[in-house]
Amino acid sequence: MKLRLLMLGKTRRPEMRAVLDDYVKRIGRSCPIEITEVRDGEAAVKKLEADRAATVVLLDAGGKHLDSNALAKWLGELRDRGTREVIFLCGDADGFPDNLRERAHQKLSLSAMTFSHELARVMLAEQLYRAFAILSGSPYPK
Repeated sequence: MKLRLLMLGKTRRPEMRAVLDDYVKRIGRSCPIEITEVRDGEAAVKKLEADRAATVVLLDAGGKHLDSNALAKWLGELRDRGTREVIFLCGDADGFPDNLRERAHQKLSLSAMTFSHELARVMLAEQLYRAFAILSGSPYPK
């Protein structure tokens, strides 16, 4: 299974970028992962059109709340069912256009609190790393 973080806008703060890149590198030991940054929602829709078979997860404050173990279980089930690609849509400060929201198979909330889009990206990457650590039995999540 491959993961893709499809992000509207750029991660501009170098300290956030460094942490994000670190987690992406760690995740890469468990499964292929890539970050794709696009200018806006229309560019994101075009990217998704090319990947019709992928499972699309939109990060949204009103989405489903999962703890780390539930996220790991869900990702493990997707992997075990043979899902080829999971795309996580990460918005910018303006959120998502409706046509992008409609493309999502699942909406996931990182927290009931609001975070900057750059911090949310880092938090998503950490949780994905944690999920794969849980699935592999690593001591990291403890």
